[in-house]
Amino acid sequence: IAAKADYITHAAESSAVVLVFLCCQIQIKVYSIWHPRSDVLMFNLYRTCEEANKDENKEKNRYPNILPYDHSRVILTPIDGVPCSDYINASYIDGYTDKNKFIAAQGPKQDTVADFWRMIWEQKSATIVMLTNLKERKEDKCHQYWPDQGCWTYGNVRVAVEDFTALVDYTIRKFCVQYQASDGTKTPRLVTQLHFTSWPDFGVPFSPIGMLKFLKKVKQVNPSYAGPIVVHCSAGVGRTGTFIVIDALIDMMYAEKKVDVFGFVSRIREQRSQLIQTDLQYSFVYQALLEYFLYGDTELDVSSLEGHLDKLHNTSAPLDRVGLEEEFKKLTNMRIMKENMRTGNLPANMKKNRVLQIIPYDFNRVILSMKRGQEFTDYINASFIDGYRQKDYFIATQGPLAHTVDDFWRMVWEWKCHSIVMLTELQERDQDKCFQYWPTEDSVTYGDFTVEIKGDTLCDTFILRDLQLTHGPTRLVRHFHFHGWPEIGIPAEGKGMIDIIAAVQKQQQQSGNNPIVVHCSAGAGRTGTFIALSNILERVKAEGLLDVFQTVKSLRMQRPHMVQTEQYDFCYRVVQDFVDIFSDYANFK
Repeated sequence: IAAKADYITHAAESSAVVLVFLCCQIQIKVYSIWHPRSDVLMFNLYRTCEEANKDENKEKNRYPNILPYDHSRVILTPIDGVPCSDYINASYIDGYTDKNKFIAAQGPKQDTVADFWRMIWEQKSATIVMLTNLKERKEDKCHQYWPDQGCWTYGNVRVAVEDFTALVDYTIRKFCVQYQASDGTKTPRLVTQLHFTSWPDFGVPFSPIGMLKFLKKVKQVNPSYAGPIVVHCSAGVGRTGTFIVIDALIDMMYAEKKVDVFGFVSRIREQRSQLIQTDLQYSFVYQALLEYFLYGDTELDVSSLEGHLDKLHNTSAPLDRVGLEEEFKKLTNMRIMKENMRTGNLPANMKKNRVLQIIPYDFNRVILSMKRGQEFTDYINASFIDGYRQKDYFIATQGPLAHTVDDFWRMVWEWKCHSIVMLTELQERDQDKCFQYWPTEDSVTYGDFTVEIKGDTLCDTFILRDLQLTHGPTRLVRHFHFHGWPEIGIPAEGKGMIDIIAAVQKQQQQSGNNPIVVHCSAGAGRTGTFIALSNILERVKAEGLLDVFQTVKSLRMQRPHMVQTEQYDFCYRVVQDFVDIFSDYANFK
């Protein structure tokens, strides 16, 4: 079936079937209505698991029904005098063209950690992909097989922590691994673990964006000379299979301009049973492939930013839309999920919204404590937004209305916020944009909260106010009021935005990393721009990379209408200004 882009992806929500059509010019073979437990893909039941079922090995298996086949299992070097010491619950899995590109393994148990590291050493693996958290829903999913700091010895393998980087969707750990043999210690090796932390307890990630970024990082990190990439979740089949299939079929997409999900899953299930366990995981593979086909790799090195901007702003024909408009148009085509805005659209909550088109999604709205005896008092028009390193690092909200100021300060208090960023004037073009929610002098009481102004500092493009918030105990809150945004259009230059982002980040380091409240009038355009730039600039500093398109796309999936047309161009310009200002910074060389 060759499907058109207009028909994007459809996944039936039945537990019995999944029908998915990947669009565009990619050709897709749909062999059957597929169910992960159907006889169609269970032809491999005849394959034997005799080694896994031996009495000496049964306790090494995390789940009694997830066992490696004899013909594809990873065989360890036997230990003299220890029966069945060649066994580990792990299987070789082919990539798109590379035989045994992966090892699919269960998450180590406490008594199999030494075997796990022995496998890493013997197979010359340099990369570990971990797709589960240690505990989920209070259940042990994987034993921690690495030291938090310093070094530890597991059997004959010494593992020392070299580096640690935590990002919003995944964590990177680097280990120095050394085998200590009786005939002398072997030369140490670097092993990198990439731990994807954003797979929810139930189901699949909300969006494939994080997984695709993660996959790209795995490809970048893994050396060409290394042995198989070790991939594990808890059982080593569901999430593990999902990751392997996405990797292989992106390679297939490049090589053949088509994908064959059914065929590839069928093939690797001959190497390990139950790879991809649920219809949701199977559907997620299609979502990831569709995402990659429609948008591709939009990541840039800062050194190529100037050339990319030239392409975006220039066209070959006078009537052509410039590249930047075409790039932004892909964002405006994203569907707004109105069915996920039920709470904000309740009659009792409608009057609390400044703009009826900008309502928080239910899945990430900021929830207030319910006032005793008063219904619907848990609602405020505000959304949690992810930062570069931390989930829910920002709260994007509208400028308070006169009758929602109490809720605004209640939110600041309950979520322990120490920083508020304001990106609008109280009035613009003779229209009320935000109610003044702080005192000009002395103090003002809003509901159960008293706000006292302790001082203010005039900076180039913003005023910094020190506010003391009292609700029994007291708390210092810093208010960053940006005055560099004109009533119409965007700021003339990016330095002011760079300065306020730096000031807010410094405040966060001093006060702890609780959510930063960011608002303009409706809490979408300028608010989204500030959050996007905060995330983009932090990545530029840390990695020398940027991805304006996917950053804004991710924000729009968390709150509608984040970043508008001119503001999208402004994001690129600010990054260019930032690179120019810090062009001697080591990351940019």
